[in-house]
Amino acid sequence: MQLYRRTLALPGVRTLLVLVFFARIPATASGMVLTLHVAVTMDRGYGAAGTVGAVATIGIALGAPVLGRVVDRYGLRPMLVITTVGEATFWAFARFMPFPVLLVCGFVGGMLVLPAMSVGRQAIAALVPADLRRTAYSMDSVSTELSFMVGPAAAVFVATQFSTQTATLAMAVGIVLVGAALYVVNPAVRSEEEKAAAEKVPRRVWLTPRLVGVLLVGAGAVFILAGIEVAIVAQMEHNRDLSWTGLVMIVWSAASAVGGIVYGALKRSVRQVTLMAWLGLLTIPIGLAGGTWWTLLLVLVPASFLCAPTIAATGEEVARLAPAAVRGEATGLQSSAFTLGSAVGAPLVGFVVDHASPGWGFALAGFGGVLIAGLAWALAARQRELAPAVS
Repeated sequence: MQLYRRTLALPGVRTLLVLVFFARIPATASGMVLTLHVAVTMDRGYGAAGTVGAVATIGIALGAPVLGRVVDRYGLRPMLVITTVGEATFWAFARFMPFPVLLVCGFVGGMLVLPAMSVGRQAIAALVPADLRRTAYSMDSVSTELSFMVGPAAAVFVATQFSTQTATLAMAVGIVLVGAALYVVNPAVRSEEEKAAAEKVPRRVWLTPRLVGVLLVGAGAVFILAGIEVAIVAQMEHNRDLSWTGLVMIVWSAASAVGGIVYGALKRSVRQVTLMAWLGLLTIPIGLAGGTWWTLLLVLVPASFLCAPTIAATGEEVARLAPAAVRGEATGLQSSAFTLGSAVGAPLVGFVVDHASPGWGFALAGFGGVLIAGLAWALAARQRELAPAVS
């Protein structure tokens, strides 16, 4: 645990991790609030709710790199003002919007989502030296798992015990609180040395095939996670064990968190492509367990153990490959990759589950991950071939 003690002893790191944990909770709750509001309160059904979610997801994916460029050029605080005001305004008025207006505003609101995850990753790269970043990003991945355990559950509680209108208002208040806290703390997104050496770097220079491969692996990891989530629910319903779904999800997240802690304690990094390939391979046979909820839980653990390490490795590689002057845009692209991976994984696996079986859903998620790992490996090999020619 020495690596963790050294990392947590660094100035500003403990405050950052606590702040980003709370800042992520509104983001993790937002999808559930929108779904319940559209499907239940507005009585538009889950198809309409999924449409609003998809439109908002597209907005998030498009907005993240743009907001990252704002941070690169003007600093963190101007971006926080734009996103806090913009996203809080959307949630404050969402309860009054008819469906067509909500659809349009969902896209705009998505573009203005406060990028708490990107801010956390940028700040870690600025505050933590390179030899401790693996540990720091592992803690960040564990923190993300905890946020996802709290956010959706809190959204369901408020929406069901009070109303979805109350939940949307709570979202607005939460966004204002976390935006204000980030504004006051103003975590550094570049070290003093990086600020002194900062110079404009053309995108064609830093957005290399290898970095594209890193982003692909990030998208692939979330593709697998989103697919597993859909397949778990489908398998539990098929087994008539739906009441045990919450426990399975908690164990899944806990195993991922344990994997992140172990990965952060390693003295050497494991290649991101290797982690991704094994995550995919271990996901493919999960559906063969079938049977009961506890057999599904047991076969989920090996793949779950690699979830947080794969995400952590993505953050570590982006911080290493992207120059400090464009770190905001690079982490924004990373967030876009995660968002698109989720947006593709859930409906694609859902389609397969509807037309085949939950087991095939797990298989598709795993095969997709292995293919993406192979593509990322090919991109890295391509860059190695090009390097001698460039030099």
